[in-house]
Amino acid sequence: MSKKLDVTLIPGDGIGPAITDATVRVLEAAGASFTWDRQLAGMAAVKEHGDPIPEATLESIKRTKLALKGPLETPVGKGFRSINVALRKEFDLYANLRPAKTILPKSRFENVDVVLVRENTEGLYVGVENYVKIGSDPHAVAQSVAIISRVGAERIVRYAFEYALKHGRKKVTIVHKANILKYSQGLFLEVGRQVAKEYEGRVASDDKIVDACAMELVMRPDKYDVIVTTNLFGDILSDLTSGLVGGLGLTPGANIGYDCGIFEAVHGTAPDIAGQGIANPTAVMLAGCQLLDHVGDDARANRIRAAIESVLREGKTVTRDVGGSATTEQYTDAVIARLARG
Repeated sequence: MSKKLDVTLIPGDGIGPAITDATVRVLEAAGASFTWDRQLAGMAAVKEHGDPIPEATLESIKRTKLALKGPLETPVGKGFRSINVALRKEFDLYANLRPAKTILPKSRFENVDVVLVRENTEGLYVGVENYVKIGSDPHAVAQSVAIISRVGAERIVRYAFEYALKHGRKKVTIVHKANILKYSQGLFLEVGRQVAKEYEGRVASDDKIVDACAMELVMRPDKYDVIVTTNLFGDILSDLTSGLVGGLGLTPGANIGYDCGIFEAVHGTAPDIAGQGIANPTAVMLAGCQLLDHVGDDARANRIRAAIESVLREGKTVTRDVGGSATTEQYTDAVIARLARG
């Protein structure tokens, strides 16, 4: 990067401020050229401004087109059902990118390297729901509508294939439930197969029913390379793939639109350990690497990833959730020291 880029920084709630601060330290130690515009969201924003997503935060992201965020607590009983969903809708962040790669030694699986591409704006998560009253029961029947559009399906499948081409991936698997949901999932599969034909000879492809995919992932995850699927299935399978490599604390998430990207930890706010200085910042650090990838600074991103992986595999200065006793600061110092060694 030749010039500094403005990035909206949302520390988040619970352990969020600690792990985002650790990530900023690592990015700056690696020489990343970012100017941070700190903004609030979640409960921190509710306490400060009475709004889980203040207008200032939205305006900042509209200006920078880039954001790095920690985990957010969604207020109960008011505001948005999910702040993350609201941000995805606001900025049309249609692609959710969740890589899962074996890092820890003595893991259950040694060679997991799966990237899950999840459609981020359609499906059941559009929130088209209602109750049907029968007799005196106003909630006798609940209905939720899954919306799949041809445009939405095409752009997410194409994103997966383009990602595979750019990153030297060999195969894209289209995951669906078209055997039962013949209209909504059927359209997704139909469009997916059409797009796949355009990449014949460059990227291999196949398709799997979601339940068969889930079973195979926990038996032979090495069979999968890039997975592309709909919103609900992607939400579930991305947590499953995270579990294959040690949990949500080791996997980042990127939300990508046409002109905006938000990069985040996908785990929760962990209020039980907030303020204790023992949280694992790896997920946000790796999200920072995704941010670097997004702006074309792949070399710096890979340097940071290599440093993180080296410290984790060595196991001497790691946080307790991965078998160590280091504090957040000590672990961050170890990653920075490894970076300095090159």
